Amino acid sequence: MSHHLFDSHCHLDFDDFDDDRKQVLENAFRKGVRRILVPGTRCGTPLDFSAPDVDIKLHFGVGLHPYFIADHKQEHLDWIAEQLENDASLLVGEIGLDRTCDDWQKQCNIFAAQLELAIDYQRPMILHHRKTQSDLLELITPQLNDLPETKGVLHAFSGSPEQAEDWISKGFKLGVGGTITYERAKKTREAIAKAPLKGLVLETDAPDMPLAGYQGERNEPCRVAEVFSQLVELRQESAEELAQALWANSCELIGCSAADASDDNATC
Repeated sequence: MSHHLFDSHCHLDFDDFDDDRKQVLENAFRKGVRRILVPGTRCGTPLDFSAPDVDIKLHFGVGLHPYFIADHKQEHLDWIAEQLENDASLLVGEIGLDRTCDDWQKQCNIFAAQLELAIDYQRPMILHHRKTQSDLLELITPQLNDLPETKGVLHAFSGSPEQAEDWISKGFKLGVGGTITYERAKKTREAIAKAPLKGLVLETDAPDMPLAGYQGERNEPCRVAEVFSQLVELRQESAEELAQALWANSCELIGCSAADASDDNATC
């Protein structure tokens, strides 16, 4: 039985897909993908580039990613606010902190400003982390009650069962992607196997984070189906029940019920 799948993190706007974006979407559709969340990373991220004749609904975030910290300016935050003001469907992200990137203080300032925007506009966040989970929690936790009920998603989760439980207990989803396809990622695989199902969503991070067996290749949203298969194996749960729960969890992020999102005529 095929399952409807939701790739909760795919950089479909990146120029890696400029030559064959429609084909990439068609490949994803054939693998069961019906919705994709496209995070923003810089000021001016395009917010509409779907292929009209491919039946995949795209959702978008707007945010300033720490990878591009040198480029970000105050007026870019104003652009983010303007987009959120004009489009109630947008999430805030991809935002976060990264210990491998420069200018830590600027990173913290930019993140704090975007956290305030998530509060002001009551939008879930798409969080980037690299060696910064504790730093993010230090900034987020004091304002946790001011965020919307669905706080957002910690993209590309890696960590211990205790860390997974901590994020989920605070109202966040964990992005489950290619990391779990690597047997060496024992701690993360254990965490995802044990984590409450209500806190998990699927993702690819395409074109990045290739799955095991695809190292050196461009990642694609169609491979979320392989992430799903690996998750079924890890958790030893019914594929049908797991697919339904993951779909519902992802729909929470976009403010849409699972039933409505499955309707071909859905407006959300």
